[in-house]
Amino acid sequence: MSGVALSQFLFDFGRRHEFVAERRFEAQAADAKRQVTELDLIFEVSQRYFAVLHADKLVRVYEQAVEQRNFHLHEAQVKARANLRPQLDVYVTEAEVERAQLHLVDARNAKANAKVALDNALGLSDTAPDFRPADVLKYSPVNETLPPLIGKAFQTRPDLKMLESEAHAMGATVAEFRSDYLPTVNAVAGYEGAGTGLPVINNFNAGIVITWPIFNSFLTTDQVAEAKFRQQELRNAMEDLRQKIILQVNTAFLNWQASMQRIERAQKALLASRAELQLSEQRYQSGLTNIVELEDAEHHYTSDDAQYAEALYGYSVAKAAVEQVTGQGLSNV
Repeated sequence: MSGVALSQFLFDFGRRHEFVAERRFEAQAADAKRQVTELDLIFEVSQRYFAVLHADKLVRVYEQAVEQRNFHLHEAQVKARANLRPQLDVYVTEAEVERAQLHLVDARNAKANAKVALDNALGLSDTAPDFRPADVLKYSPVNETLPPLIGKAFQTRPDLKMLESEAHAMGATVAEFRSDYLPTVNAVAGYEGAGTGLPVINNFNAGIVITWPIFNSFLTTDQVAEAKFRQQELRNAMEDLRQKIILQVNTAFLNWQASMQRIERAQKALLASRAELQLSEQRYQSGLTNIVELEDAEHHYTSDDAQYAEALYGYSVAKAAVEQVTGQGLSNV
């Protein structure tokens, strides 16, 4: 006796089709989740990179401060030996030199820490080469408006796409479970040959098999209801995320605008303190003022220079935050 049997699926009222659709939407959700991770990583690396530029700028600010104070210390020492200035000027300028050196130590340490943090964000850590960023902190006018940014966020945010794909997948699950109310149709065919000698007796058969579950303890009903509740949960999560996106984009945009205003104010303050320092130096050299006024002017200039660097850093981070909350960071890479 020998034989062969064949079976071919024909129709199940969409169960297999919805099963394939569910897996396709789940794959899209998984890809969107990967993009969420990439977007967060891009923002983290951007922050770390701008922190390195900021720290490098502060190092140069305090190096200049040390240089200025050493020059004034030498000037005070020469004039004190010539009895043109009191010895107090020497002590005051020596103290200012040490304070500037202290700030420089802190700035260099902050730069080293920023470099380590950037290496870690890049996934390099102890294998990172020794490099210096070629870029500098800079800015440009804010030409964007809020409504288009919110629209871009709704179109490109991967976490919103992830929830949308998951909701579609759950919709396919609902249709998949609902198809269990209906039959499954298969085509079957077979051949059998039997006998004690040749020729054998041939037996061919073909037919349609219909499988229709009559009662399964309301399992299908409960599965459909559960899938609908999960789908509604995902829809609610999508609406909640949309509200959060509006809040995040508004906040990031306002911070971006404020950072531009801070740069403008910091620039004006730096220009004014530079002029103050130049006049104080001239007055001190002419003997029209004392060392306290000169050191105050130096302190104001150094502080304003550091504040300007802080404003540039804040602008860069605020712009990177806008690119993150709108999803533009992915398209810029």
